[in-house]
Amino acid sequence: MKLTIDYLREVTLFQGLDDDDLARLALLITDRPYNKGEVVVSAEDPGDALYIVGDGEVKVILSGSGGREIILDSLGPGAFFGEMSLVDGEPRSATVVCTSRCRILRLGRGEFLRSMRSYPSMAINIMTELCVRLRRADEAIGNLALLDVYGRVARFLLELANDEGEETPGGLLVHKLPTQQHIASCIGTSRETVSRTLKEFQNRGLVEVRGRGVVVRSALGAQGLR
Repeated sequence: MKLTIDYLREVTLFQGLDDDDLARLALLITDRPYNKGEVVVSAEDPGDALYIVGDGEVKVILSGSGGREIILDSLGPGAFFGEMSLVDGEPRSATVVCTSRCRILRLGRGEFLRSMRSYPSMAINIMTELCVRLRRADEAIGNLALLDVYGRVARFLLELANDEGEETPGGLLVHKLPTQQHIASCIGTSRETVSRTLKEFQNRGLVEVRGRGVVVRSALGAQGLR
């Protein structure tokens, strides 16, 4: 089983800290396992801690009426969340749910603030991460405002292929395509609309479904985003 310090070495927030610093920080951190579907934090909860994904994956969501949810982000090992509430003192802005069995590390608010004062590189890393997330949010808002549903599905597939795809003669192969409901929750539409759009892309030869995966062809960028 990995030690806490081993997890901390993989977290961008702590880049710039040496092993002695990480060892001291590890003494302030608690961790626990979570089951798939378990909520780590809920929207409107007080911001009392920073959380780090040790193992597994979580999704950051907003919930609406009728049980509808919008997925803001998916976070894997080494990612952290909860920093906004610690910085501005406001309640949590979203709910975080485990999408697999996870090990989550927790650094309390007081310990977090003292660590920020002790290690200025943490403050710089926090600002960098907030800028990255703000740019990502700007892009998501732009997609919702400027792209129709075909464009949003195409953009999702292209980004997924660029991040995870394997080069093949036919295009970029994504070995495991997320569920249609997951895609719908990420781009703000219904599962039925995603299903129809994927079928249209298949009919036009822009994607090819292979088992649980999909091959994304380069033509999707030219035709799907028009």
